[in-house]
Amino acid sequence: MNLLQRFYPLAAFLGGFVWDALTIGQRVSPAAFWRLGGFLLGAALLALWLARRHETRAVAPSRGHDLRGKWRRLVWLAPYLLLQFFYGGIFSALFILYFKSSGHLGTWLTTAILGILLIGNEFAGDRYGRRFTLTWALFALNAILLFNFLLPHLAGSLDPRWFYLSTGAGILLTHGLQRLAPGRPGLIWPAWGIAGALLLAWTLGMIAPVPLVKRDLALGLDFVKEDGRYALRVEPAPAWMFWRDQAPTLHLPEGERLYGVSAVFAPRGVTADLEHRWEIFENGAWRQVAAIRFQTAGGRERGFRGYSWVVDPKPGDWRLTVATQDGRTIGTLAVTVARGAPGPETVMVREF
Repeated sequence: MNLLQRFYPLAAFLGGFVWDALTIGQRVSPAAFWRLGGFLLGAALLALWLARRHETRAVAPSRGHDLRGKWRRLVWLAPYLLLQFFYGGIFSALFILYFKSSGHLGTWLTTAILGILLIGNEFAGDRYGRRFTLTWALFALNAILLFNFLLPHLAGSLDPRWFYLSTGAGILLTHGLQRLAPGRPGLIWPAWGIAGALLLAWTLGMIAPVPLVKRDLALGLDFVKEDGRYALRVEPAPAWMFWRDQAPTLHLPEGERLYGVSAVFAPRGVTADLEHRWEIFENGAWRQVAAIRFQTAGGRERGFRGYSWVVDPKPGDWRLTVATQDGRTIGTLAVTVARGAPGPETVMVREF
């Protein structure tokens, strides 16, 4: 029994994380929202149950050595383990979704904080039943981030107002839950502090533009668009650069166009105004050369495609950023443009 209690959180974490990594973000389906909504509902009911048990001053059973004593102990711990499981399931999915939607340092930092909370949840145990301030704070964070996904999905729009509405809905739900809890244990102001911190992070551009997910981003030459097929010639990265899809240096003949192609996934029914921003590094800073705007339509599993180009770019460091038109970055790819034609053996055709 002790062995089960020791390894259950780890097994649940690994199993849930692997499952979410394989499924979440491949397609953001209504079934995923139903599942996460069920987790949030389960967490709410368990928080109320634990508050009631706390109010009645129920005492944990002693650690018995016989089967009946161990069973009573497990029944007593079950609500804590379930609450831990529900929070872990939501954190796992949100971490993966935000990870796949992050495109620059600020959003990576927010994602890293989610990862830390995901790991920290595995060590919480029965603290959720003894420290209700922690319970309300993490419930607020889960509710707000989940609603940040859900409301734009339901509305079919990424209008910034949905972020403020979903943040308000999450914190008000948490506050209402704490007031319904018998005895109203714990403090609610840290939950409001989390809501304020998320609003500040949004203002600073540190919240990823969910539910958009970058599928692909490439720079190359000889772009072809025909019969619904997008194809681009790119120079693949050497094998040791496993973190890159294409080489850091791109060879381009003089007078040719440098093309950029992106594929961004949005759930079915969601539309978003996007743009390609072309920049060159000059005089110690990035200077924007062009911004090409277009609109996505959700539902295509490989992502809604957009393309743009610059004519005869001068040699140097260039980068292409795909972003929402209100400034939130989805993905960035940088290359060094060098004069000359790439060798036939160093070029491959990528389709989008």
